[in-house]
Amino acid sequence: MRYFVTTCVIVLTACTSVTFADDAAEKVTFQDHVLPIFRMRCGSCHNANDKKGGLVIDDYAALRTGGSSGEVVEPGDLEASYLWSLITHESEPAMPPGQPKLPEEELAVIQKWIVGGLLKDKGSKAEMPKKQNTIAKIEVSTERPPGPPPMPAQYLGEPQTITSTANAVTALATNPWSPLAAVSGFQQIALYDTRDRRLLGVLPFPEGQPHILKFSRNGALLLAGGGRGGASGKVIVFDVATGERRIEVGNEYDLVLGADLSPDQTMIALGGPKKMLRVYSTATGELLHEMKKHTDWITAVEFSPDGVLLASGDRANGLVVWEAFTGREYLVLNGHSGAINDLSWRPDSNVLGSCSADGTVRLWEMNNGGQIKNWGAHGGGVYAMDYIRDGRIITTGGDRVAKLWQGDGAAIRDFGGMPDIGLDVAFDAETEKVIAGDYTGTVTVWNAADAAVFGTLSSNPPTLAAQLEAVRASLTAVDTQAKQAQEQLAALQKTSDELLAQRKQAATVAEQQAAAAAGKIEPATTAKTAAEQAYAETSARLKSAEDLLAAALKLYEKAQQDQAAAAKVAGETKATFDGTVQALTEAQQTATQLQEAAKAALAAAVLTPEEQKALNDAKAAAQTSQAQLDAMKKALAEIEAVQQQQNASASAK
Repeated sequence: MRYFVTTCVIVLTACTSVTFADDAAEKVTFQDHVLPIFRMRCGSCHNANDKKGGLVIDDYAALRTGGSSGEVVEPGDLEASYLWSLITHESEPAMPPGQPKLPEEELAVIQKWIVGGLLKDKGSKAEMPKKQNTIAKIEVSTERPPGPPPMPAQYLGEPQTITSTANAVTALATNPWSPLAAVSGFQQIALYDTRDRRLLGVLPFPEGQPHILKFSRNGALLLAGGGRGGASGKVIVFDVATGERRIEVGNEYDLVLGADLSPDQTMIALGGPKKMLRVYSTATGELLHEMKKHTDWITAVEFSPDGVLLASGDRANGLVVWEAFTGREYLVLNGHSGAINDLSWRPDSNVLGSCSADGTVRLWEMNNGGQIKNWGAHGGGVYAMDYIRDGRIITTGGDRVAKLWQGDGAAIRDFGGMPDIGLDVAFDAETEKVIAGDYTGTVTVWNAADAAVFGTLSSNPPTLAAQLEAVRASLTAVDTQAKQAQEQLAALQKTSDELLAQRKQAATVAEQQAAAAAGKIEPATTAKTAAEQAYAETSARLKSAEDLLAAALKLYEKAQQDQAAAAKVAGETKATFDGTVQALTEAQQTATQLQEAAKAALAAAVLTPEEQKALNDAKAAAQTSQAQLDAMKKALAEIEAVQQQQNASASAK
């Protein structure tokens, strides 16, 4: 905390100023030259007993450690030495407060001491200045960058802090070009693969609680802003692939609530409770602009995608658009009746979206600042919004729901089920997932297409060791379940096989009987054909006899005899024919009955729907158990591999 710069009352005594010999060859040391100044000017507030703001200034080791907000002096670097900017009145609040700055001769001594490498005493060696990390300028583009998607190259590190309960989700973000999500936690940032919700590592943020997370436009960097309430605030930019801190800017006396990296990566803008919007150079770390327009806490800051404009909103519904490169005011947008909670630009930079505690989302055109659309989005206020790269909008708010909208405000889909009010929201365009965090610390992931819950992410993730322990504890139970399912499946499969064998045997017997019956039909059919032929021939002879009888009366007696004989033969033939037909009919009926029995036996030689369902259910249960077991083994192997990698890295160091 930097209370030492705001609460310290430096007592200027009437004693004679400390004087020093003008010896160019003499080393300026803390013990001989700087300590007397600090004791006289600052010792009453920043000593071992008082420690205003956590800073002790009359002890070399304690001074090098710095205060609650971090280090205050850097060897060989005046610009990076925060204490120097305060005592020279270059930064606010100046030291001593309400008093002129220190005499020039005393400032010259402190300057020489810092530039000379922060010597402790005459026997000390000067320290070299720290290497200043910078961020390279890139071409502004809204297109997918070339190369592989920006993802961590390896596991980025263990959680720095594990709390008994999760903090409220104060910030989250998704990478524009890879399946990567960042979630705020207490003094840390967790990174997840959105495809399987796997933890990819944790970035430490000892500055305090992250309140803003944003990926760079090309996805290679992650900006984090936050701090400690009423004490300090800072913005850190991380390399996504390595987790390295690339640059840090800002020395706020309170939290950083809003911040953004310009699309060309040359500027960082930030703001917070001090109501001042500041813009820093990423090349040198110097302050480029200070814009004092807001009358309340600055809550949201964002550059337009083309980098031309910069928007900022505050707690008193103030919304201002600035020229990014000059810091000049461009537009003041009036319309909201509640605090501005979030800002987001449409990908073409022509429209700015704002959301507010008044429950509305408003869209503003950038030619004249006109309001082109507004709608009530959430009861209880809209806490966060984001434009998606295809022009849709995602929001969340006090009604515990995340919502997806068309660019004109038409509702698409709601994503409910959050335990408490939604604080931040993001859309992963790579996997079509909606991610929202709430006041309880719960981070929920939904499928955008149907609002089905995909899972959750933890803002308070466990260590690798804890993950291993949990996986191993679950592995035994899952293994047992898988074995039981396999045993049940084997028993049911055996019963099914035996039943099928019995039914197939019965079907075979029925088929044989049907074949035998079919064999008896063929002779009967032949006999029937012969009887039919004989009957036809006899009938023909009878007809001839009758004709002869009618034509030759004189042959009546003989014809009568022939007729009687023919009738006798015909009667015998008819009787034979009738018997043959009856036998054939009986044989056909028997064959039909046997064929139907064979068909029934064949139908019975398969499982009933109920039996088949039981078998299928058992197979599915066994497959599910085996899949769970395989997944647990895979997770265990991955965690063990990461742990071995971490151990190897630690041994190498």
